[in-house]
Amino acid sequence: MSQTTSDFMLERLHEWGVRRIYGYPGDGINGITGALEKVTDKIEFIQVRHEEAAAFMACAHAKFTGETGVCLATSGPGAVHLLNGLYDAKLDHQPVVAIVGQQARAAIGGHYQQEVDLISLYKDVAGEYVHMCTTPGQMRHLIDRAFRIAQARKTVTCIIVPNDVQELDYSPPGRKHGTIHSSVGYTRPRIIPFEQDLKKAADILNEGNKVAILAGAGALHAGDEVLEVAELLGAGVAKALLGKAVVPDDIPYVTGSIGLLGTKPSWDLMSECDTLLMIGSGFPYSEFLPKEGQAKAVQIDIDGKMLGIRYPMNIHLEGDSKDTLQALIPLLKRKEDRSWQEHIIGEVETWWRVLETRAHKTANPINPQHLYWELSKRLPDNCIISADSGSTAAWFARDLKIRKGMKATLSGNLATMCPGVPYTVAAKFAYPDRMAIGLIGDGAFQMLGINEMITISKYWKKWADPRLLIIVLNNHDLNMVSWEQRVMGGYPKFEASQDVPDFKYAEYARMLGLDGIRVEKPGDIESVLDTAMNANKPFVLDVVTDPSVPMLPPHISLQQAKSFMSSMANGDANAWDIIKATYKDVMAEYFPEAK
Repeated sequence: MSQTTSDFMLERLHEWGVRRIYGYPGDGINGITGALEKVTDKIEFIQVRHEEAAAFMACAHAKFTGETGVCLATSGPGAVHLLNGLYDAKLDHQPVVAIVGQQARAAIGGHYQQEVDLISLYKDVAGEYVHMCTTPGQMRHLIDRAFRIAQARKTVTCIIVPNDVQELDYSPPGRKHGTIHSSVGYTRPRIIPFEQDLKKAADILNEGNKVAILAGAGALHAGDEVLEVAELLGAGVAKALLGKAVVPDDIPYVTGSIGLLGTKPSWDLMSECDTLLMIGSGFPYSEFLPKEGQAKAVQIDIDGKMLGIRYPMNIHLEGDSKDTLQALIPLLKRKEDRSWQEHIIGEVETWWRVLETRAHKTANPINPQHLYWELSKRLPDNCIISADSGSTAAWFARDLKIRKGMKATLSGNLATMCPGVPYTVAAKFAYPDRMAIGLIGDGAFQMLGINEMITISKYWKKWADPRLLIIVLNNHDLNMVSWEQRVMGGYPKFEASQDVPDFKYAEYARMLGLDGIRVEKPGDIESVLDTAMNANKPFVLDVVTDPSVPMLPPHISLQQAKSFMSSMANGDANAWDIIKATYKDVMAEYFPEAK
């Protein structure tokens, strides 16, 4: 039986290590799905509910495993639907290959049904490599280059396959002029800076008296080295959101997240340091970094394009975080004066008491900080945590104590709604023996998450460990934007845009054959978390929380305070509840033991 172009494509994908493809069928990819049916023992096709979720899952697969994620969509609308998830991968520097169908070659340019100029459409999101297969002999090098470029550049690439080409007989390119003869395989090189630049960086770090480290996603594989450097330099370690799992939060001098959703110790670390070491982070918010001229600075990044654009650096080190730190460590001198690090440790101890105090403040009905505080104490070893965008990201950033061996991520640079549930699904497929936890707001859950619960119900019995927990912050409010309206714009909450209709999330899960509980009383939080952690099937916790509990930034500017007061004075429907809740959390900072 002859081999079609689709057959060869899947064979080549398997050679590149692909074992799973996320996607949704359509007549624009009938040849590919037909070929998939013949290789189910080699490549698993995961049928999602929406192509956007397929792209999110491919991105999450890359984030959690370091491998290349693959998603598949039909021509026209299917290809369009992939885009948001692919931008999530692109902006967070994840290797993802998108394979999309197209109308038959003879129809292209004829205003045919579902004909979209996919090369132009994908030129931004997959700008490093997007090409259409117009003859079977191309497929070999299209696959090889798409994967090699995705891995080498840590980016999104795309292969467009017209539906007639999918079913053509495959033959390899002949040995003649005008043909390409490519190969499988890519190994990332060891990239470290020159010795003289390492010595200059070491001199700056050794001379500093108050060293601050900022670690991002590029340091996820270098946690031990980050801690060794911090020990030598007597430094504190702050983490960008995508770097939450770089180092554990139970290390005394780890100050936690940085930025608007960050911690006061991270703010103080950056405000008071005289030396900054930024490792694998593109953290963009300059107002949370040292003032320009305050600190001497060293940056390590694998991508030369990302050097020197966040803070004026004295030394720019292009290289892999782990390898570069290993080369730098022998040049560093252990600081005998530990007063700076001891000061940081004291600040961190106080901060955790502040968070505990805030978590125990009463709310109407449930304080979201209480939920996350109790969840943090129950996180299983080696669990994988995914958070959606919105207020849930704030509590994820601050209240969860990550331990060694855990994985945790969210949509960083795109900060899009809706990856939470798809990320959780992809985590479970990648690591079926580990517990996956998704932290989702009710807005994101209604937008896309509800649909992918059906995907969970379709596949969960295949997983070695059936535990998967989705926690929905059910506050009937697009809470993050409501607070941004108040604090940034000075406007009262616009209820027509912000109110989220009620939905019985736990009941819906049970309807799908899963399990779930709706929680409306704070006294029930601990027991239902224990129940959910030990469930023998995927579980949804529908937690009714108070939208008036503020996500206080680590530092409140005068303009933010003015905007907030303006929004309260202009008739915010929740003004009195917000004022009371804000007062409680502010007081907790000054009296952290008072519960």
